Amino acid sequence: MSSQMPPLRGRMVARDPEEAHRAATPLELLFDLCFVAAVGQAAVQLHHGLSEGHFASTAVGYMMVFFAIWWAWMNFTWFASAYDTDDVPYRVLTLLQMGGVLVLAAGVPATFHDYDFTIVTIGYVVMRVAMIAQWLRAAAEHPEGRGCALRYAGGIAVVQVGWLLRLLLPHPFGEIGFAVLVAAELAVPAIAERYSSTTWHPHHIAERYGLFTIIVLGEVVLAVTAAVQEDVADGGWSADLLEISTGGLLMIFAMWWTYFKQSPVDRLRDNLKSALTWGYSHIFVFASVAAVGAGLEVAIDASAHEAHIGEAAAALTVAAPLALFLVLVGLLHAGFAGAGTTSTAISVVGALLVLATALLAPTTGVSVAVLVQGVLVALLLAVGLATRREVSAAA
Repeated sequence: MSSQMPPLRGRMVARDPEEAHRAATPLELLFDLCFVAAVGQAAVQLHHGLSEGHFASTAVGYMMVFFAIWWAWMNFTWFASAYDTDDVPYRVLTLLQMGGVLVLAAGVPATFHDYDFTIVTIGYVVMRVAMIAQWLRAAAEHPEGRGCALRYAGGIAVVQVGWLLRLLLPHPFGEIGFAVLVAAELAVPAIAERYSSTTWHPHHIAERYGLFTIIVLGEVVLAVTAAVQEDVADGGWSADLLEISTGGLLMIFAMWWTYFKQSPVDRLRDNLKSALTWGYSHIFVFASVAAVGAGLEVAIDASAHEAHIGEAAAALTVAAPLALFLVLVGLLHAGFAGAGTTSTAISVVGALLVLATALLAPTTGVSVAVLVQGVLVALLLAVGLATRREVSAAA
């Protein structure tokens, strides 16, 4: 077990995809915490940029940084599901990846302030080089999966050279290069697994994604709590703070419940397309969760008259990522958990209503708009649960 002394060296062979009681290891949880530190840095910069009214540039920078965080996390997660040996070499390479994400986190402010991706790229490449070493080890010690492992190692290596060369490109070629390299990164798993696939565990994968969702929600709680404490220290408690805090708490709880009310396990192994769709779509799920936290901080700034944007815009910084989360999770539940078209329709209608609440802010204030958003999401959850019970009873 991972909680015991790890073996000095074991043979890296494919894990059994039907293994009973497969669960996340303590090492994987520590790994997640390091990555959420980088997510927190990205959310901090998103909050500051949105408060200043720099919507487009801040959103683009946020998604660029978030891609690096998410993609490195996702690649390790699926590799670990198939090849976790939990011996000393495996742990050391995982430690190297954790070091890389902390380097990446340290470089996040420079990407927003100076558009300098040097430190972020170095941290990202460190993580990816560690993954190359893991795949080469799998190729050497697991002959049955050697072709797939070598395709992964070769594809990742080529793309990392591209990321380093991208640092030399001037604007706007750097942005074009980024888009091309993102496409190349996304193509590597599709190419590597086309002829033979890794033996990842569907229950383990679903749990890992769920745990990361919880940890990102926890980062939202931490960020909003810090913002509330700072505002209280400056001027004490107010009705606005209570309304935003209540609305935010309702959102966080409802987002958690909404995400976990259906399980994707039965459909994850249908085919390669299903696995890639589930895995890739979560960049927007994770990014929207973290962005809700940044939006709540913007709302607190706006209620204290410290934001450089109007109240409708401040309310929209919460409503937009919240609506995206609702639609995405609704679609994922429909596609992977058999939720049906009614559930998807509820999600879409709910997202539109949440977006419409931003129109209330100039009249009621941003705090009331945020409270209404929280109540709306809670009501949508209740409607979804009631509808699901009726469908189950009819079946």
